[in-house]
Amino acid sequence: MTSPLILNSVADLRRTVAAWRAAGERIALVPTMGALHPGHVSLTARGRESCARVVVSIFVNPTQFAPNEDFSAYPRTFDADLAKLAAAGVDAVFVPSVSEMYPDGFGTTVTLEGPAVADLEDRFRPSHFAGVATVVTKLLLQALPDVAVFGEKDWQQLAVIRRAVRDLDVPVEIVGGPTIREADGLAMSSRNVYLSPAERAAAPLIYRTMQACAARIRAGEPGAVVAADGRAALEGAGFSVDYLELRDAASLARVADGAAGPRRLLAAARIGATRLIDNIAV
Repeated sequence: MTSPLILNSVADLRRTVAAWRAAGERIALVPTMGALHPGHVSLTARGRESCARVVVSIFVNPTQFAPNEDFSAYPRTFDADLAKLAAAGVDAVFVPSVSEMYPDGFGTTVTLEGPAVADLEDRFRPSHFAGVATVVTKLLLQALPDVAVFGEKDWQQLAVIRRAVRDLDVPVEIVGGPTIREADGLAMSSRNVYLSPAERAAAPLIYRTMQACAARIRAGEPGAVVAADGRAALEGAGFSVDYLELRDAASLARVADGAAGPRRLLAAARIGATRLIDNIAV
């Protein structure tokens, strides 16, 4: 097992990628904030499907956290992350500092419309996607990979990134990796470590409720009615529900009952102090 190259500067990242590209190799980038779990590792395998080289970035991005959120407490487990990436055969890990990503005088952000203003995550985290889109755009331009892989668990984030890459003509293919779940259905997340034992036992109800809602919608019941029932069920079980909504899978626009095309159920709910998100196809 060979340890990945550790790259701390944009110059080193570009130099490494340029050498691979000169050798005719395709490159995949997997952006992460660390605290890696099997869901992240699955994204590296997804990148390996079409690329000879895989780079993982680890950067806890301050611009996507609001002042009342968990930036300082966000789990940082670099040594454990590196061991997982070495076992997965990742070629390089890009670990920039905040000053490398946002040097003195930094004053540019990406302004968003479309799926970034869908009245879902953006309703509760209004500055979040500007931070995400800015850092992802920087990472894509820094590495210029052929492919960048993002998890489908953050479905609105994936839709925002796809829209931004199309709108800004960034020459990178955006690939979604399926949500990886625990045996009881809970979507894997770095924030799951915040759950108490009792909260962890209750948390899979989000997925079960979404599955039940999706089955009813597929059977022809009105989406708004079914989603309202799902929210009530979760709230009755002690969750504080931010949203449980049926949306168009690509645009995240609200959809009429019986509308054609792929649809997605998206949910966010708190149990205790932990906020969990999930989504499934309908």
